[in-house]
Amino acid sequence: MRDESVFDELKEECGVFGIAGHPEATRLTYYGLHALQHRGQESAGIAATDGGAFRHHRGMGLVTEVFDDDTLRKLSGHTAIGHVRYSTTGESGLLNAQPLVFNYPFGPLALATNGNLVNAGRLKRELEREGSIFQTTTDTEVIAHLIARSRRERLEDAVAEALAQLTGAFALLILTKDRLLVAQDPHGLRPLSIGRLGDAHVFSSETCAFDAIGAELIREVQPGELIVLDRSGLRSRSFAPPARRAVCSFEYIYFARPDSEIGGINVHAARKRLGRQLAKEAPAEADVVTGVPDSSISAAIGYAEAAGIPYELGLLKNRYVGRTFIQPSQEMREQGVKMKLSAVRKVVEGKRVVMVDDSLVRGTTSRRIVRMLREAGATEVHVRISSPPVRFPCFYGIDTSDRDQLIAAIHSVEEIREIIGADSLAFLSAEGMLEAIGRHPGELNRGHCLACFDGRYPTEIEDAMVMEGRR
Repeated sequence: MRDESVFDELKEECGVFGIAGHPEATRLTYYGLHALQHRGQESAGIAATDGGAFRHHRGMGLVTEVFDDDTLRKLSGHTAIGHVRYSTTGESGLLNAQPLVFNYPFGPLALATNGNLVNAGRLKRELEREGSIFQTTTDTEVIAHLIARSRRERLEDAVAEALAQLTGAFALLILTKDRLLVAQDPHGLRPLSIGRLGDAHVFSSETCAFDAIGAELIREVQPGELIVLDRSGLRSRSFAPPARRAVCSFEYIYFARPDSEIGGINVHAARKRLGRQLAKEAPAEADVVTGVPDSSISAAIGYAEAAGIPYELGLLKNRYVGRTFIQPSQEMREQGVKMKLSAVRKVVEGKRVVMVDDSLVRGTTSRRIVRMLREAGATEVHVRISSPPVRFPCFYGIDTSDRDQLIAAIHSVEEIREIIGADSLAFLSAEGMLEAIGRHPGELNRGHCLACFDGRYPTEIEDAMVMEGRR
């Protein structure tokens, strides 16, 4: 893993996008990936087919860096899948960029997935003992080997058999020359939705990608569902019984774009409600409220409205800074972090400031921002976090540290306040968070995964290697 000690942001593994039955499928996939760029900035890839030829292209960097007009023309087809990646398992490199492409008796097959498998280590060891040779270090390849070793005659049956062996989070797209298969893990841990664009079917990690291409949201892919699209149309089946619904809470708090919709809930509106609830639970006497751009702005606006304190743009994000988390040296990463944000002096000078952020993981960024606000003349800095304390690692596709590097796992709230140098610090309660988001009141945890807050994982975490590395 890279040294992330200077970077206090959570990283999501990736985003997936697919479209079937459109003459401009490849270019629309490019636009869809561009809308999902926030979910992964290390690599991007597209695989496409016209029913005969099967083409693919992958590269390191942003979507606009990996693809140009010539590349997209060479990938022409009526069905395509795409992927943007930030690595949480497997090294950062072209070898692990997705979609992964394999040759099977069924013909060429491309896989793109979002999430992590918690039993990937055991499955890989078993497959290697049976003769499988792995070419990458990503757990997506485990799925490919399970499909290849199936004795089922139909591809969709082989895929269903493979998926039934997986434990963890996965939103999966599989492309062959003549069909597109789509699947969601039994807990629905990672989001995946279905849309329509004319006669074409569209699939995406987030609905903002539907808006980017003018598609209409139809519904979410259901937990344990396998969808098959071929010449005969769309059909759906279950590869496993639906388990307890447990969508990642951080999709609402941080990962998803504000204009996306998850479970029928607009993300921006949910974040505003998180901020309003935070103001009720943790009021502060202050002159101005500001949010850490970009994902905390909605919550900061909600906090300001509920508290009756003006919201101001007290922190400014430099949108042209390099991606600090992939800079080649610690010194360069440090410089990148310093360049990423600046305080607006005329807004905070001589003011008591409430700084709203969506999460506090290691504390390094919060400490730096508090210091920045004080250097810009803030007389007091009150930090409010619109999520509960992150005390446990995630095994489902979020790049959190070993538990002893999670500041809330080893320090009290008062100790964290002292470490980051704030005048006061408060987190949103788990109960307040669930109430504010407003999902499924009749389900356990309102259909959320809260494992990073309370350590109660919705699946068994069976891989000893994973546990040893994340204890």
